[in-house]
Amino acid sequence: MMVDLEEKVTQLENWTYGKGLIVCGAAETFCSGSDLNAVRAISNPQDGMKMCMFMQNALTRLLRLPLISVALVEGRALGGGAELTTACDFRVMASGSVVQFVHKHMGLVPGWGGAARLVRIVGSQNALKLLGGAVKVDPELGLHIGLSDGVLDAQQEGEGVGTLRQQAENWLSRYTKGPAPVIQAVKKVVLSGRELPLSEALRTEKDVFGTVWGGPANLQALASKPKHK
Repeated sequence: MMVDLEEKVTQLENWTYGKGLIVCGAAETFCSGSDLNAVRAISNPQDGMKMCMFMQNALTRLLRLPLISVALVEGRALGGGAELTTACDFRVMASGSVVQFVHKHMGLVPGWGGAARLVRIVGSQNALKLLGGAVKVDPELGLHIGLSDGVLDAQQEGEGVGTLRQQAENWLSRYTKGPAPVIQAVKKVVLSGRELPLSEALRTEKDVFGTVWGGPANLQALASKPKHK
């Protein structure tokens, strides 16, 4: 799974006209973490560090994709699966789903960048509670602490609102509507503001602004004289 994920990230880095990404699991489960048999096979510190570095790199690249991403959490997102949700720009949870950082129960801490990203998402106090208490985060708690950005009703599937995947697509579409270069530019300036010192972020914002000012989308908008609502 880890290698497959890294390969998908590489493909997405070369998706020129991409705007949005939904990360989801299969069989009504988002991701239940590492396979215990695989973990036992690399239980020595050296192999563990190699795995840690590989996944840190893969998930950092996932978060830095020029796409607006959302994790669709259905079922359980445990351990490494919980860390994976933090590598997306947004998280939406299906009713009945759970996100849980179970690392403490395994005598571990997050190693794929999940702790660092979690602090930025929910703040240090909430992150300490989730990691130190291995708290089961349901959709209601997720919304309350800012880990979740929306709740999808799994019970309404087939009742005119579409599948969970379709609901997630509709949810994400409000942020990805528009030309790909503009959406990618939005992601880039937000990413630089999140990760870079202010002076560097300002330079990046200036440079990105220069790529869209006078561009096709800008000129078309000026010609159509849009009314802002």
